[in-house]
Amino acid sequence: MSGGAVNRTQDWGRVEYTSVRELRGPLAVVDQVEGVGWDEFVLFTLDSGERRHGLVLEVDRGTAVVQVLQDTGGMDPARVRAAFTGTPLRVPVGTGWLGRVCNGRGEPLDGGPPVLGAATSAVGGNPVNPVRREPPAEPVLTGVSAIDALTTLVRGQKLPVFSAAGLPHLELAAQIAAQSTAGGQPFCVVFAAMGVTHADAAFVRDALEERSAAGELVLLLNTADDPVIERILTPRIALTVAEHLAFTVGRHVLVVMTDMTSYAEALREVSAARGEIPARRAYPGYLYSDLASLYERCGRIRGLPGSVTVLPVLTMPAGDITHPVPDLTGYITEGQVVLSRDLHARGVYPPVDALSSLSRLMRKGAGPGRTRDDHLDVAAQLLSALARARQVKELADLVGQAALGPADRGYLTFDEAFAHGLVDQGSAELRTLEQTLERAWRVLLTLPRSQLAMLPAEFLDAHESAREGG
Repeated sequence: MSGGAVNRTQDWGRVEYTSVRELRGPLAVVDQVEGVGWDEFVLFTLDSGERRHGLVLEVDRGTAVVQVLQDTGGMDPARVRAAFTGTPLRVPVGTGWLGRVCNGRGEPLDGGPPVLGAATSAVGGNPVNPVRREPPAEPVLTGVSAIDALTTLVRGQKLPVFSAAGLPHLELAAQIAAQSTAGGQPFCVVFAAMGVTHADAAFVRDALEERSAAGELVLLLNTADDPVIERILTPRIALTVAEHLAFTVGRHVLVVMTDMTSYAEALREVSAARGEIPARRAYPGYLYSDLASLYERCGRIRGLPGSVTVLPVLTMPAGDITHPVPDLTGYITEGQVVLSRDLHARGVYPPVDALSSLSRLMRKGAGPGRTRDDHLDVAAQLLSALARARQVKELADLVGQAALGPADRGYLTFDEAFAHGLVDQGSAELRTLEQTLERAWRVLLTLPRSQLAMLPAEFLDAHESAREGG
């Protein structure tokens, strides 16, 4: 199956090999190559004239293993030619991406022309010198009360959403992408969907249509029937586009990536095809470093405008938070938003479990001078009261509500008010931070003042007076 011949093409001026030894799943093995490097971009030409693209995964003693982005279906090893371009895969970058809908490889799905840009960038990105990194600061307001009040997203942060099958994580991701703002500063969203159904892809397009029409959205859609290799490329293209929009154009960019579990499974499939020794649950041993190479591309850079904020969404198989994908993600990122089956069953949307969720950088983006002076105190008191309410619910399950004292019954009332008065909101409902915090105060004031010890007296006096005056 190996021809072992080479010939030189006119259009690319590069050596074109016909020595494709075998096709193995999404991989092509090319023999007798010279001067080929890792991560190099490859062009395959079929007998029909069709062109496919690939990336070099490894080179060893004249043999290159190439992952074919459009898969190897219909390719005949004896009749295909491979041309190595000498450079990594590059994509055009610039504002031409805004308002466009493309597939996972960046090819248009909206009927428009190919995306063009004045410059190109390698999709692998460049590592950022840690010395030049600025700490994340200032909030990205999502319009979702459960996140803005208790797990505030900060510009330059990486904050994942942990979900499970059957929970509305895609709806929440689309809502955040549609509503988020950066305090009136130039802002846009790059949304990368990986392994979604066609119905889900259509839902995302409809939900984000207004933001796309406003020229504030880049949408990359990799569906479940697209080549698995494309799934590995999709988040890298999204981050490459986002980096240019942030650090060159000067926008604050939110990158939403869903579902990272689909991405990890694609990585596992390619690893198996390469014959690599598997690690935990058959995922490759380099899963941690691969995820880090994506998540760590967010942040702020000293001397450059803009910021890149990353919101990865991942489903935990069987709801297992110790599964390798959420487990490793938790080591790399700065907190998590966890969705709850219990709240979902109670009809609460979004079903955010506040006690399991955390934004480690919240104090960098909330509080005096950033959101509102009382924000951090309100959040702390809400979480404290919610923890007590959970203990009371467990006690009530044992002894019955009739055996509870008045203070404990008050915490059960607080729990219902918290779920339905603050967390619960419509999937298209945008709440300002003022509306969110006022709702939080109404929920807190269902408790007697003696139970609100974490709130400064001046804040309590002001809101109690306002309630009495109302």
